[in-house]
Amino acid sequence: MATTLVTGRDRTLNVEIVQVRTYAPFTWLRHGWFDLRRNWGASLGYGALILGLGWTLLIICGTHPYFIAAAISGFLLVGPMMSAGLCEMSRRYSLGQAASFDDSLEGFARHVPALMEIGVILSICAAGWFLLSAILLGGVFHIGAPSIRETMYHGFLDSTNRRQVLAYIAVGGVLATAVFTSTVVAIPLIIDRNASAAQAMRASVTATLRNKSAMILWSALILLLTIIGYALLLAGMLIIAPLLGHATWHAYLGMTGQQHSATRPENAAAKATTQVSTSGVDGLVNPNDAREAHLRKIRTKTVGYR
Repeated sequence: MATTLVTGRDRTLNVEIVQVRTYAPFTWLRHGWFDLRRNWGASLGYGALILGLGWTLLIICGTHPYFIAAAISGFLLVGPMMSAGLCEMSRRYSLGQAASFDDSLEGFARHVPALMEIGVILSICAAGWFLLSAILLGGVFHIGAPSIRETMYHGFLDSTNRRQVLAYIAVGGVLATAVFTSTVVAIPLIIDRNASAAQAMRASVTATLRNKSAMILWSALILLLTIIGYALLLAGMLIIAPLLGHATWHAYLGMTGQQHSATRPENAAAKATTQVSTSGVDGLVNPNDAREAHLRKIRTKTVGYR
């Protein structure tokens, strides 16, 4: 176990980072699936928002590389906000509470400055991806970027060659690795511990470096699920986006040494009913305990008569 003292302007945050098993991401996805099923409407509401945003960007910016960079920046700015709502729902589930869509908005409302700061940082990274790709094309490959007119009327792929596409992917992969490393537990930590953006990102780097094998698998699963979601014309993101949002909360719990709430959706209602039925019966003795006490009383009297 490693204890990370993450300092900030106002306070020092004590974050304990533990080493998890390599295959722990599968457990996070399983718990995320349980959370998703506990309130289909609220979780799929976030999926629908992401789906609608993705379709809008695809229609408006799908053939324009310059607009694509701006579109990705905007998407990354909104993404953490939606993830914050899903993490707030999973946080409530972990405490044994119910969570609606309106409840999930409190996770955003309580931490607007930190979430906005992370959103801006991610947007800068997305813009940097486009800028560095252009520099790489011109400085290394000596290839001119496709003109706006070409991409507007002929499409992005029609106006690029193989080296251009590989350059975009290579730079994007490097930046994506940096973003993943610095944000893997950032949003849940902000929601749970009221951390600042800087504190949350430093803790994320520590968690990633301490769990390299698990993080490689986790990032591969995220990439695979995202590709599946995009391959279905983004329709798969209706479920995949909220699933990953809930699983992110459980990744945070796992790497900070906290217990998961593994209550299955079909058992949650029964558990809640039991809690409600016993919460207002203060002083009521278990019937078995009363029976045992009565038998002990009889045995005591019997010994006294002897």
